Amino acid sequence: MSKISIRFFNDREVRAVWDEENSKWRFSVLDIIGVLNAEDDYSKNRNYWKYLKAKLKKENPELVSATTQLKLTAADGKKYKTDVLDNDGVIALAKSMPNAKSAKFIEWFTYSDEEVEE
Repeated sequence: MSKISIRFFNDREVRAVWDEENSKWRFSVLDIIGVLNAEDDYSKNRNYWKYLKAKLKKENPELVSATTQLKLTAADGKKYKTDVLDNDGVIALAKSMPNAKSAKFIEWFTYSDEEVEE
């Protein structure tokens, strides 16, 4: 069984899963996009990530290549592979998004990184 953590930023959840192979926490890209865009609609977050990912492949290919897929539990209770990033990737993603919440999110994320709980 894999370790799972859920953190909350402004009452919005950011799911994390322990990557046993690399011994680090990985965080859901779609959750981060939902938090930064204040969007609960999964389809809108997925479409935004699809667009942003294509844009970043040209501008910041290192960030996109740092993305991996791990299984996380979705709202329907099933586990699906989803794009995830490690700590550095999360901060790089937040910095790449044109959003006023990014700075507060990065500050919160950096502080809460020391407090990951299962």
